[in-house]
Amino acid sequence: MKKAVISIFVLFFALLMGSAQAAGNAAKGKEKAGMCMGCHGAQGVSSNPLWPHLAGQSAGYIAKQLADFKSGIRKDPTMSAMAAGLSQADMENLGAYYSELKPAQGAASSEKLAQQGERMYRGGKAEMGISACMSCHGPSGKGIPPRFPSVSGQQAAYAEKQLLAFKTGSRSNDDEIMTRIAFRMSEAEIKAIAEYMAGLH
Repeated sequence: MKKAVISIFVLFFALLMGSAQAAGNAAKGKEKAGMCMGCHGAQGVSSNPLWPHLAGQSAGYIAKQLADFKSGIRKDPTMSAMAAGLSQADMENLGAYYSELKPAQGAASSEKLAQQGERMYRGGKAEMGISACMSCHGPSGKGIPPRFPSVSGQQAAYAEKQLLAFKTGSRSNDDEIMTRIAFRMSEAEIKAIAEYMAGLH
């Protein structure tokens, strides 16, 4: 019995240590982040509407996206080149660093579009088999780490671009969850949801 208790304790400790290691090192991530700042900003907030804000994003989600760019599962010429030389530790460290930065506080540019987007985000569209966005991304858009990212305050143009990529199937690195949902959405609905998420906090 005593050996069993000790074994359980050792296993628990090993899992705990493994989890801590997987979380990455934010200080090391900051050292590596210089290569990211040209596009994603000094504090993880991008000035280009087609590039995502990284500040406050889930560490695990960032690390996974970098790994997907490196492997080619997710395609983007610039990001694939940037991720090519990163180790798994680098990706986890960058994720840890950006997850600790203050998230962007965006705003919708069209109140009318944002109101339309809110209805879809919170209620979905049952007749089309579209579930509410908040069921995975949360009522305030903070996501469910590490699988479902934060969408709160994200650039509307970037969010729209990604939803359209899911709709056409040119992006499918999420087990096809978003591919199935976005396929059923109209381009107008995608634009409205992107606008709503830009001001969601």
